Amino acid sequence: MAQANFEYSAANDGVGLPLTLSVYADRAHVQGQMRDDAEAAGFRVVETCGVSSLIEGEIQSLGEVVLVDCPTPDGAALAALSRLDMRAAHSGTHLIVSTTVDALDEVFGCLDQSGAQILVDPSRADRVIALGRLLGRLPHLKVRELSEEDRLVLLRLTEQVGQIGQRLERLEAPLRAVEARDGEGVFRFESPKPIFSGAETDVGERLVRATRPALPDPRLVRRIIRQRQLRARFFEGDLFADPAWDMLLDLTAARAEHSRVSVTSLCIASGVPPTTALRWISQMTDAGLLQRVDDEADRRRAFITLTDRAADAMARYFAELGTGAARLA
Repeated sequence: MAQANFEYSAANDGVGLPLTLSVYADRAHVQGQMRDDAEAAGFRVVETCGVSSLIEGEIQSLGEVVLVDCPTPDGAALAALSRLDMRAAHSGTHLIVSTTVDALDEVFGCLDQSGAQILVDPSRADRVIALGRLLGRLPHLKVRELSEEDRLVLLRLTEQVGQIGQRLERLEAPLRAVEARDGEGVFRFESPKPIFSGAETDVGERLVRATRPALPDPRLVRRIIRQRQLRARFFEGDLFADPAWDMLLDLTAARAEHSRVSVTSLCIASGVPPTTALRWISQMTDAGLLQRVDDEADRRRAFITLTDRAADAMARYFAELGTGAARLA
């Protein structure tokens, strides 16, 4: 991939020094691709080495951005990831970690401090998108004016990620509209009745805890999920892609069944590629819909569950639907 001489700098320094980036990958071809993609996106790669350097604690300083490839991490690699995550959280380093579906639960369990982006079996386009999203979250950066040559390189990069980008746009457009309208973040939900309400009694006014609404029968929710999945047998799956709702349904059923849902299972339930699902999980967690719960028996694992207010909202939704819910898909 051709290199673009884009330079990202702090808005107040005017120097235009590129952001520094470190690459850690054992697979030689992946290591080379990660370096090329980072340089093409305008980063200055300061270190490229194997994951063993992280395991052995040989890293003295990190780049401002760190790319890590962990397709099949063992115990030592997972421990190194956990240390890296904690170190990045304290230093402000931004992590982008790629892995496989088989290792997703373990990798997810290690990354709970720094807000790392996790990519699952990513293409080069996925990696470029992740780098672009990272730059989009850094409002203190500015991009220097591009030369004509850089514009041509950017056009080629745009063509490379165009198909994925268009798909993400279709998924996120309604959410951005809500965010722009309300100014409160991607998701917003209000309970029609407060959890606590005031009540007059003979002994004066006191705070009375309202009864938490009952969750729907999980068999009903599972039937709705199956009905939604049935559409993929007759139509292109992307036509009905609604990962947020599919994940809320799956987690509602699991909560009613008193079962736990791993991040891999939730990605599957979302009906979209795992990397896309992880982005939705992150957004929904930030919005207060979902929460991460560590496995008490194994600190390297974590589960995803509804927050109490999300569970209450789902319960009230199904109560409002009443007996007609079984016919909805």
